[in-house]
Amino acid sequence: MRVVNRHKRIINQPKETVSQLFKTLATAKDQIWPSQNWPKMYFTEGLKVGSQGGHGQIRYTIIDFKPGEHIKFEFTKPEGFKGTHELNIKALSNDASEINHMINMNTTFKASLLWVFIIRWLHDALIEDAFDNVENHFSEEKIKSTYNLWVIILREVYKRKSFQIKKA
Repeated sequence: MRVVNRHKRIINQPKETVSQLFKTLATAKDQIWPSQNWPKMYFTEGLKVGSQGGHGQIRYTIIDFKPGEHIKFEFTKPEGFKGTHELNIKALSNDASEINHMINMNTTFKASLLWVFIIRWLHDALIEDAFDNVENHFSEEKIKSTYNLWVIILREVYKRKSFQIKKA
């Protein structure tokens, strides 16, 4: 199955300002990743090409990285996920930026079922939480995306398993 999954959000800040926030990704002072509600993101060698890491049961390797512009990962787990996901920052004007996250992959039959019924739902909620963190960093009025019932059930089922980081 071919999977293309995209999330984007406009942030009313210059690209340079938003880019500074993205430099904290997967560090001790991470201001983007919603680790208060999701498994923490980590990389064996920090944010650099070749570094391996992931979050929860998802694993990937950094294959392209330009600080302040984009970071691209290649999936290594779960089995059957063949492709990439990436995070990009684009200037829309002097006062607005767009952040976007895109998955572009092919999946085996078994991995397609995993994606359709479980991972896609959790992934979408996690990315929206991360984008909320970015937007809330620059805003007095805080927003919080809500989870649908299926995400609430899945999070409860996988909570113990997902929050245990097992480095591969």
